[in-house]
Amino acid sequence: MVVDDDPTVAEVVAGYLDRAGYVVDRADDGPTALARAAAHRPDLVVLDLMLPGMDGLEVCRRMRGQGPVPVIMLTARGDEDDRILGLEVGADDYVTKPFSPRELVLRVESVLRRTRPAAVERPLGAAGLTVDPVARRVTKNGAELALTLREFDLLAFLLRHPGRAFAREELMHRVWGWDFGDLSTVTVHVRRLRGKVEDDPARPRLIQTVWGVGYRFDPAGREAD
Repeated sequence: MVVDDDPTVAEVVAGYLDRAGYVVDRADDGPTALARAAAHRPDLVVLDLMLPGMDGLEVCRRMRGQGPVPVIMLTARGDEDDRILGLEVGADDYVTKPFSPRELVLRVESVLRRTRPAAVERPLGAAGLTVDPVARRVTKNGAELALTLREFDLLAFLLRHPGRAFAREELMHRVWGWDFGDLSTVTVHVRRLRGKVEDDPARPRLIQTVWGVGYRFDPAGREAD
């Protein structure tokens, strides 16, 4: 689903996605997008930040409240606060206008590819957490957690490499396949993930900060040094 009140942008984006083999639905405002998403759950939403009446952040919040769905946010502003806000409400990626439609199609393919594991992998577990890469489900002490795609990928990666410290640049490349980008993206996802998996996010024991390096996962959940 493409949600943008600019008919030219919507037409161009929908056209490129259509030629890439996707079936594309369109909406030009938030209420219409929410109604269509509730009736026919999309596999992915390309969502403009600046919409009339209800902005993209609110649409994203409500859409995520209906159930998990990948969201790529479009913004005409390059301000870091806008990008971080989009990630905070659950967007899985963002593209700043003006953008290359071909790049957007590649971003769509990348996000969708992560929802379809290519190989069977046994569940991962540590510290009361269980991650099922095939079903893409995470539970903590038996209770299911609602994680975004990128939060899931980050947690699964850390559980595969317990005790090892990773720089933010390395996490961007190895978890999400980005060779460049805003390092604050990693910081935001770590903060959001801690809020869901830690008993006390203000004093994280599982996803620990390694000062001067980055982050590591401690399966024992010990007090950080």
